[in-house]
Amino acid sequence: MGTHYLEHFFRPESIAVVGASETPGSVGEQVMRNLLDAGFRGAISPVNPRHGEVHGLACAPRVRALEHAPDLAVICVPPRAIHQVVEECGRHGIRAVVILAAGMGESGTGVKRLEQAVMATARRHGVRVIGPDWVGLMRPHLGLNATFSRSRALPGQLALVSQSGALTSAVLDWAESRRVGFSTVCSLGDTTDVDFGDVLDYLALDPETRSILLYVETITDARRFMGGLRAAARLKPVIVMKVGRQQESYRATSSHTGALVGADDAFDAALGRAGAVRVPTIGQLFAAAELLASGKRLAGDRIAVITNGGGPGIIATDLLVERQLQLARLGEKTLAALNRHLPARWPGDNPVDVLGDADPKRFAAALDACLDDDNVDGALVILAPQARTDPEGTAEQLCQADTRRKPVLGSWMGGSRIRTARERFTAAGFPNFATPENATEALSALSRYRRSQALLMQLPDAASARSEPDLQTAQEVISRALEAGQTRLTPLQSKTMLQAFAIPVTTTMVARSAEEARDAAQRLGLPVAMKINSPEITHKAAVDGVRLNLVDGEAVAAAYTDILEAVRKARPDAAVDGVSVEPMHTPRHGSEIMLGVVRDPVFGPVISFGAGGSMVEVIRDRAVSLPPLNDFLARDLMARTRVGRFLQLDQDSHLRRELEHALLRLSDLVCSLPRVTDVDINPVIADAQGVVAVDARIHVRDSRSDGYGHMAIMPYPRHLARRETLPGGHEVLVRPIRPEDAEMEQAFIEGLSDRSRYYRFMDHMGHVGLAMLVRFTQIDYDREMALVAVDDSGETPRQVGVARYVTNPDGRSCEFAVAVADDWQGRGLGRRLMERLMTVARERDLDRMEGQVLAENRGMLGLMDRLGFRRQRIPGDYSVVQVERSL
Repeated sequence: MGTHYLEHFFRPESIAVVGASETPGSVGEQVMRNLLDAGFRGAISPVNPRHGEVHGLACAPRVRALEHAPDLAVICVPPRAIHQVVEECGRHGIRAVVILAAGMGESGTGVKRLEQAVMATARRHGVRVIGPDWVGLMRPHLGLNATFSRSRALPGQLALVSQSGALTSAVLDWAESRRVGFSTVCSLGDTTDVDFGDVLDYLALDPETRSILLYVETITDARRFMGGLRAAARLKPVIVMKVGRQQESYRATSSHTGALVGADDAFDAALGRAGAVRVPTIGQLFAAAELLASGKRLAGDRIAVITNGGGPGIIATDLLVERQLQLARLGEKTLAALNRHLPARWPGDNPVDVLGDADPKRFAAALDACLDDDNVDGALVILAPQARTDPEGTAEQLCQADTRRKPVLGSWMGGSRIRTARERFTAAGFPNFATPENATEALSALSRYRRSQALLMQLPDAASARSEPDLQTAQEVISRALEAGQTRLTPLQSKTMLQAFAIPVTTTMVARSAEEARDAAQRLGLPVAMKINSPEITHKAAVDGVRLNLVDGEAVAAAYTDILEAVRKARPDAAVDGVSVEPMHTPRHGSEIMLGVVRDPVFGPVISFGAGGSMVEVIRDRAVSLPPLNDFLARDLMARTRVGRFLQLDQDSHLRRELEHALLRLSDLVCSLPRVTDVDINPVIADAQGVVAVDARIHVRDSRSDGYGHMAIMPYPRHLARRETLPGGHEVLVRPIRPEDAEMEQAFIEGLSDRSRYYRFMDHMGHVGLAMLVRFTQIDYDREMALVAVDDSGETPRQVGVARYVTNPDGRSCEFAVAVADDWQGRGLGRRLMERLMTVARERDLDRMEGQVLAENRGMLGLMDRLGFRRQRIPGDYSVVQVERSL
């Protein structure tokens, strides 16, 4: 793969410090001192017209006076000079710039114009920018400290990416005292160019980084953030602290869903889809950082607590349960071992109270017994400094214990008496915490990380593939409404939209007179419900605009008049178009469900599921997720609610499948229609026979967004599917791969001959594991593409070929791979797949496609020649040929 476009920031071999100085207290002086003190191994070039030498290094008067263009320029000049410096950097061939100057991030028209001019110049020259208003960048293992911070970072494998310079300094100060090391410390400042998504994309493949901490204040590019976060979190733990909750927008008063789902819910949903873990406080961020830095991981949620006091054990138990962890049930062998090593008066269960007079060996014996228990996934050891306690000796015993099998955390409570013991823990790199609260928070973060990774590894069912919706009808409804000046569709229009996506609805008729209402009721069948029909009234019951269970024509006629009179009194300004009439849907054992969508200003559509009905805002039982959904995500969404657990939606049933279908079609609706902003389907009546939407309200707005620009996660690009006729007359369906294709993909790979499999993977692989299936089928369509050829002429569709590309770290090129089933080779399928793949890559603005082919694979090399690829030998490896072509 090509060099990452951030390589010059994170692995520079030469640095220019523009504004370098020896003036004490200046930014330029501190940056120079930090680079020299850290022992940066590359060349350092000070730039300042006022100095001939800075800290013993020759100082150039201008950037253009540098003999060679350095990899990285650190700009420490006043704001008024930044634009000119960036211009010089661009002309001199410098492609990576960090701006440390304060002031550019302030508000004001003049400052904003300066920032825009700087960024326009940078883009014109192809210069990437981090900052302004940032603390800087540290890569301790490289001796790189390009910051104006007085803090230092020890080498380690934990990366910190933060938007707050103050928090960055606090973490570094804490980490130094705890001997926690970092692979990377990056304070982004104002993310005018390089942002979280870019840095996460780099750290995902950085061999020096094992875990990542994020401190987030604002997200400016949701698609880029989600792309980088998903790439990183698939490979490494990512712990996130998010502050600055946004105010709920106007939608809080326009729909039930909007009143329930805030911007913070959208952020949580985004992290859930990416597999990252969120913590709410700085203390918990520190706790998670300490445990992640130790490399500990939980295999389950069952925790053993070993303590020398009953009180701390009870506190730990409460904390574990509150954080959705479990007290482990100790096995008979474990209890027998504990009985041998502990006094007869010990309580005999978990928490394991070793009593106040416990010496270090008693603690160690109890811990060993618990770690040997298959019912225990981790242990928390709590020590309170009592009269006969030996804090230092017990700490020494824990440090020597075999804790490689399972995570073990220490919590030595107190102050002066346990200070030496904590120092021993820190020196040994043993996870230790001042309080049980911090320790259980750290365990909770590990547990949530394990669950999030398990969620990412789930494979959807093949049966979840859905029929195409009636997009034309839905688009026509929206267009007519917008032409009439509506931003809220009427219930009838909303139900027409739902029907276009195969979501069951009750039949509705609009009546504009009492006689029409009576006639509609007779045609629909009594009893009926009647509701005011107005695009301006969202909560119809609030204006007395609803009548239920009308059993005869007289009651219907009277209700029509009553509804109009009541609404005129409550909302004389509202435009009213008669009433809607629909049959009463009153199942004996039905439940009221709410399905909804709100449009978050950053992450786009957010889907919610929960308890419905008129008390929905009081009950407040809902869960949220970002679309697009698949069957597993839909089931997970339902299972996270109380109503979902009440209806036992975690078990396979007709009702679960019907609700799952409705959620999937709602996901299709908001993915396919960027003009839809909010959807409120409440109530949906759910019973053993299925589901039906009784009432619905959809909000729309005129939008120039095409395709999936409104989505934080690129949905399935169904528009790329098409049937292809090969030269011999054989027909196949070529379409993007889906998560539901896992079984078919597995059969395809394992069905290849040994030679074909070796040619594709350059390895004699056998069984395809779960991780590989997930990686091959659950792709990020914004960053990669896999086109499968499906032979659907028989009873069971069969995958007979696949071509895929992955965008390289440079963001401009991609690496491809292609494979065709043995019995389909020689029919022109490989060429057709590659031509389609190149077209897709070209449409995604990629410039070049490249790949590697075994030198003995003459058939593939011939295909590459026919497709216009250029061959190139790889120095030192004559078994592989590099092929590439411009797109």
